[in-house]
Amino acid sequence: MQKRFVRNLALLLFLNLLIKPFWILGVDRAVQNAVGDANYGFYLSIYSFSFLFYILLDLGITNFNNRNIAQNNHLLNKHFAGIASLKMMLAVLYGLVTFLIGVVIGYNTHQLMLLAWVGFNQVLLSFILYLRSNISGLLLFKTDSFLSVLDRVLMIIICSFMLWSGFFHGTFQIEWFVYAQTAAYLVTTLVAVFVVLRHAGQVKLTFSVPFSIMIIKRSLPFALLVLLMSFYNRLEPVLLERLLPKEISLTQTGIYGRAFRLLDAGNNISLLFAVLLLPIFSALIKRKESVKQLTQLSFSLIISMTGIIAVMSIFYSTHIMELLYGIQANESILNFQTRIAESASVFRVLMGSFVAVSVTYIFGTLLTANGNLKMLNIIAASGVVLNVAVNLILIPRLQALGAAYASLGVQVFTAILQFALAEKIFHLRFSMKFWIRLLGFFVFILTTSWISTHLSMNWMLAFVISLTLNFLLVFIFKILNIKELRLLLINRES
Repeated sequence: MQKRFVRNLALLLFLNLLIKPFWILGVDRAVQNAVGDANYGFYLSIYSFSFLFYILLDLGITNFNNRNIAQNNHLLNKHFAGIASLKMMLAVLYGLVTFLIGVVIGYNTHQLMLLAWVGFNQVLLSFILYLRSNISGLLLFKTDSFLSVLDRVLMIIICSFMLWSGFFHGTFQIEWFVYAQTAAYLVTTLVAVFVVLRHAGQVKLTFSVPFSIMIIKRSLPFALLVLLMSFYNRLEPVLLERLLPKEISLTQTGIYGRAFRLLDAGNNISLLFAVLLLPIFSALIKRKESVKQLTQLSFSLIISMTGIIAVMSIFYSTHIMELLYGIQANESILNFQTRIAESASVFRVLMGSFVAVSVTYIFGTLLTANGNLKMLNIIAASGVVLNVAVNLILIPRLQALGAAYASLGVQVFTAILQFALAEKIFHLRFSMKFWIRLLGFFVFILTTSWISTHLSMNWMLAFVISLTLNFLLVFIFKILNIKELRLLLINRES
């Protein structure tokens, strides 16, 4: 299982590192630069609001299905038709609830029109993730890897044409961005349906009330977990737009979005660990095999990778923001410097939470595979309470920076609790030598990164030198064993 995990993780990381950074840092960033902070903040607040009720589209079915199919491949044909029909009904429920709440909280006509399109995109995304849960549950990781980037490839093509071809005249509209997502999701859904049907055989959509009730009952613990995590992961843009005065709310939401974009890019990569680990952990647990070695390997990989990225981002935050969000037309130098300083300060805090978020993708996934959903839900509910309380205090005082501090606090809090719970249940006793090496590793990457910022050379060259040295430190401190990784990658046994 370790060999399969490492090989498929390598493919998944390669494809996603090839595609998603260009999407997030190229196209998505270009869209914000084209429409401005206020317009992008308008979109981000609507998108985040739609995401809060995403659980109604799924009710935990995707996570349950991934675990279930990994342990019982023969159920694919039996379950697919019933679950697909159920998800269609849930899509109608999601649309009604989201739109109604949007009206209740005072969304205007423009906001409601955009919400309708964004909500439809969430429906398509939900179907894609459900279809992919069947594919990964069958351990078809290569196919799932290509599907994981297909929508982004299509969006890159469509948005690049609209942004840079010169065919579209006038100012780029944020609505065009949403329409491009719709087209990409539709195509990806059709491709995923084709792949699943090849393995499920002939399927006839039927709706069975007893079957639907059974699936919902078994999925509800997953649903509650996803709902709670959605709230403390996506609440900040909504609260910024709602809590701050109208004259600054959308601009502050846009500033938060500039910094959050890079955190989201990193989280998308870390999420790939969870995508691979959930079915593998589930299969190991069913066979009563030890998960300790795979857990330590995945933890070592993610803590070293995210640690380096977070530290480098913190030290080079201002340079990165200047590179990504250059001076705009008719913007004064003073306004530009102020905007960059605000974005950099938010970015530093958010990247501080990157490591904590990534750790939850390892230990949260392990606990999910083991069915420890009650405790995970208690932890997540505690995170929501903490998140809302801190945001209510800090956003009115510190605006976007306050939201970033709230995010950092809740992510560290939940990561520590999940790690402690997993350690207790699975008796994961990492050696003292491992922790000492890990501490030394972080001391050294902090030191080398700080020194690199004081070198008399171009900051990009200093960044590359420091980044290279920091990755070498992973092996110098034996956080990862290069011989073991090489053997895992070349050995073709599963």
